[in-house]
Amino acid sequence: MEYRTVACVRAADVFTPRTYATGVPYELFRELRAARPVCWIEEPAVDGWPAGPGYWAVLRHADVKHVLRTPGTYSSHLGATQIRDPDTEEDLAFVRAMMLNQDPPDHARIRRIVAAAFTPRAVRELAQVIDARARALVAEVARAGEADFVTVAGDLPVWTLAHVMGVPEEDRQLLFDWSNRVIGYQDDAYATSSTADPAGLSPMGRAALRHRPAPALRPDGRPVNPRSRRALADMFAYAHALAEHPRPGTVMAHLREGGLTRAEFENTFFLFAVAGNETLRNGIPGGLLTLLQHPDQFALLRRKPELIAGAVEEMLRYWPPVIDFRRTAARDTELGGQRIRRGDKVVVYHASANRDETVFPAPDHFDITRTPNDHLSFGFGPHFCLGSHLARLQMRAVLRHVLERLPGLELAGEPVRLVSNFQNGLRRLPVRVGRSGPVGAD
Repeated sequence: MEYRTVACVRAADVFTPRTYATGVPYELFRELRAARPVCWIEEPAVDGWPAGPGYWAVLRHADVKHVLRTPGTYSSHLGATQIRDPDTEEDLAFVRAMMLNQDPPDHARIRRIVAAAFTPRAVRELAQVIDARARALVAEVARAGEADFVTVAGDLPVWTLAHVMGVPEEDRQLLFDWSNRVIGYQDDAYATSSTADPAGLSPMGRAALRHRPAPALRPDGRPVNPRSRRALADMFAYAHALAEHPRPGTVMAHLREGGLTRAEFENTFFLFAVAGNETLRNGIPGGLLTLLQHPDQFALLRRKPELIAGAVEEMLRYWPPVIDFRRTAARDTELGGQRIRRGDKVVVYHASANRDETVFPAPDHFDITRTPNDHLSFGFGPHFCLGSHLARLQMRAVLRHVLERLPGLELAGEPVRLVSNFQNGLRRLPVRVGRSGPVGAD
């Protein structure tokens, strides 16, 4: 293993989830991009999870793009797309059925089925209902005078997904809990999320809860992988029940008619229910916090609301909702001067690529007028985020109504970050309407 012996100074911090409890290590990324932009990272045991074999971290913008656009060399399918390997071969086989974890041509086949639910007409209709929901959420903040904006931001994508999928209103909180358990499994506050009141659920929702696994530990005492079929048995039971009578025109109707296998159907439901809202749950509060921490840019945006579209792109660059994604080398290759062997894990860091000084002048400066803005927060290549347009719609809607109705918005306490080496999120963002007071809060 001689080719792996050059370890990066402080590189363990890149992997350790607790690192991100205080912020993304941008300074470390900058040092590594200059010294060893493709860097071997050890994968120690963390919080009951066993040590892994280690992986190559890819930190430069150009190298990240190269990995993401060459699935024949850097596969999503071989080992799936999370840093941690699935616990068992059975778990790996199951998650390989997810569009996110497939290579062409299977990836393209499922992507076409999912994309059929997002025709131009459907997106136009969604824009109207999203704007109305965002308006109501921000109006409530104006009336109350204060809020945890993580809760506010978390409502919109869950509500939107419920609308798109045909999930009954009374079952929306199930989507919230499932997302918490998966994206926040490294954070004790989210790992066992169970906020849905069974008494308020539909019969279908109550029936699904009976399938929820307990305890969340394997017989050997290790945690159950939150992305395994066993850990999400309640979600998949719900998915099948919902598909029995899908609302016409919804994603569920398209999935039922798309000829998917059982595993493909379950994993596609997973992708919508979890991945479909994690970007917004991280990006909206993260973007708002960034604006609050840069009052000159917030003031500029208030003076020139026509800059909203560009501001959203800069928010996504500066606060990437997803920190990294994994690939697996399908053959021996070389990248950034490093020899990479077939089977090695290769992890691209969007958070580092978005601050690459060779692409972004003054990359640590938050500038809502930045153009061009070739950020990689939605990925690149064949796996470019299918929901990016929908995510942008929601971010713009929230920001537009914040500008219109919350002119004196300010922090009301210390933000609390999510503990995760994958999701760049907040657990709490207390805000209040400042001395300027709300406008249009009716």
